[in-house]
Amino acid sequence: MIVDLPNTTTSKISKALVRIREEGGAVALGRVLTLIISSTLGHEEEAIAAANDASREHPMRVIVVSTQVPNAGDPEPAARVDAEIRVGGDAGASEVIVLRVYGEAANDPESLVTGLLLSDAPVVTWWPGEAPEIPSETPLGRLANRRITDASAQLSPQDALFHLCHSYRPGDTDFAWTRLTLWRGQLAAVLDQPPYEAVTAVQVTGAAASPSTTMLAAWLQMQLGVTVEYELTSGPLANGVHGVHLTRASGVISLEREIPDVATLSQPGQPLQDLTLKRRSLRDCLADELRRLDPDELYGEVIMRGLPGLHAKAAAEAGEK
Repeated sequence: MIVDLPNTTTSKISKALVRIREEGGAVALGRVLTLIISSTLGHEEEAIAAANDASREHPMRVIVVSTQVPNAGDPEPAARVDAEIRVGGDAGASEVIVLRVYGEAANDPESLVTGLLLSDAPVVTWWPGEAPEIPSETPLGRLANRRITDASAQLSPQDALFHLCHSYRPGDTDFAWTRLTLWRGQLAAVLDQPPYEAVTAVQVTGAAASPSTTMLAAWLQMQLGVTVEYELTSGPLANGVHGVHLTRASGVISLEREIPDVATLSQPGQPLQDLTLKRRSLRDCLADELRRLDPDELYGEVIMRGLPGLHAKAAAEAGEK
């Protein structure tokens, strides 16, 4: 069910939610958190679909603040808020409040959503598109326990990744890190098996548009204490992390994904293994991040220590050449 509320206010939206609850029973109850999605007009539906899917694991209230990006020279539209309330089959296991905000009404997004937050429930703010300079210092970021960005959605993913080193505050996270969960788990499982030898060299390869490749290299360098060589490639088929090669005294362990969703594991003295290693969807990444509402300390270490260390070694090697 979708309820349209054109040219409305937060107060009218709250009253409509109460009416929906009274008419539909407990449809608006049992939510464990509030997810705020900050988007632009016309680009919110993919994020809403991901939130609806993730809500089956994390029942929540979703508040979408979708603002207009004016074209140069266009007159500023009159201040107005058009709202939609989606429940039932149109909202998964959540309830979705879509706020389409025009003109000066967009100047104070905090006041638009404060009255719609679930009482005493954690708040997560997600920017699926362009991220702010410092998420924690934005009006919607200040409301949140967790703040989610996506470096791969920025104009320059690699530059955006290193910008996170300067903007990071506890509670921040980025999908460039979340997409590595399966890679990190598989590599840790391999190194947990005998022979228990030290890794002496690491090579990581991936797409130039994949900030996750750089994050993986930074994590491995930080955890293993060895200089990691990483190569970013371009091309029409270049996508995500391509492979990791770990050198030990007994030989090289290789985990390579040359075809979508399937990786090949090569280890000395063992037959080749094909493993399921899917590229994580937007829904998977969001559901993963909503499983924890406290700061991700390991992500913070990789951002604050691992990435600068990787960048410094790369710059030093370039200078030597």
